Amino acid sequence: MTVIFSKKCELALQAVLYLSVKKENFIVSAIEISKELKVPKEFVSKVLQILTDSGIVGSKKGKNGGFYLAKAPAEVKLIDIVAAIDGLEIFNTCVLGFPGCSIAEPCPVHEKWGKLREDAYKMLSEETLEQLKGKTLNKILNL
Repeated sequence: MTVIFSKKCELALQAVLYLSVKKENFIVSAIEISKELKVPKEFVSKVLQILTDSGIVGSKKGKNGGFYLAKAPAEVKLIDIVAAIDGLEIFNTCVLGFPGCSIAEPCPVHEKWGKLREDAYKMLSEETLEQLKGKTLNKILNL
């Protein structure tokens, strides 16, 4: 169940983590990524194209084409992927969607969500793909 991110963002995070465990500039087809992550190829292609436009992922066209991580894994944080796909509004808006939610006029979960939001943002901003490689490999091997 998605709580914070869109399905598109979840797939983007998984796909970039998948690419991060490959050798530098190793090209992986959308078909291979879709098989590994068990999602439709068209969905993978669409999401990775957005990440290509943002500079996180690179692409090569043609018969042996596909996608690769365009930056070193040590330079990419999960928050970069979230920003490219969903934007960062979730970290600045009311989780229940109330307009004008603020400290002065809080929604019913404002205080609790504020703490969770800060913790989530911090977690996504701290570790790089390089730091997550070992855990990513273990997860992918068990899919």
